[in-house]
Amino acid sequence: MSKRVEFLCSGFGGQGVVRVGQIIGDAAVQAGLHATMLISHGTETRGGYVRSQVIISEEPIASPVVETPTCFVALSQAAWDRFGGLCRSSSFVLYNPDKVTIADNLDVKKVAIQAEQEAANRFGEPLYANTLWIGVFSGLSGTWIREEHFEKAIRYRISRNIEENIAAFYHGRALFNKLPDFRLT
Repeated sequence: MSKRVEFLCSGFGGQGVVRVGQIIGDAAVQAGLHATMLISHGTETRGGYVRSQVIISEEPIASPVVETPTCFVALSQAAWDRFGGLCRSSSFVLYNPDKVTIADNLDVKKVAIQAEQEAANRFGEPLYANTLWIGVFSGLSGTWIREEHFEKAIRYRISRNIEENIAAFYHGRALFNKLPDFRLT
């Protein structure tokens, strides 16, 4: 059976939801995997709902729709409320506990990191939280998609503050390494 990862990221416009999906999809392609991406958003330019869905597989992908996320990055309570019901006990949910509340008794693998605070403290801006989350996801993906694939994708997709974003990615990876032994596959 081939490996397959269904990645979902959702939040509000301006949080980098689409960019996160693009970078993860690009990293997968760099690793020689198949990847699809589907985005949806509200009509607002900033502040409206945004969702990025990425399917990664060793085999061709028939549909770009995430049905049961392997990993869900919930960047807002509204995102969790809207899509949390798709998660199962095998799902990893990455979230900021200052922004998202998930019931303690919910049977998912919770990865709670104060990403915006970490980014602001370390890099002077909370906007690096999205590449920090990519670093955490890279840890979950293990060796399936290597760090250099993510770094190359970040350099391709981000045109400003590239080194800060790379540093945020590696900081997210370091935060992941302090967590219990989690892996996607």
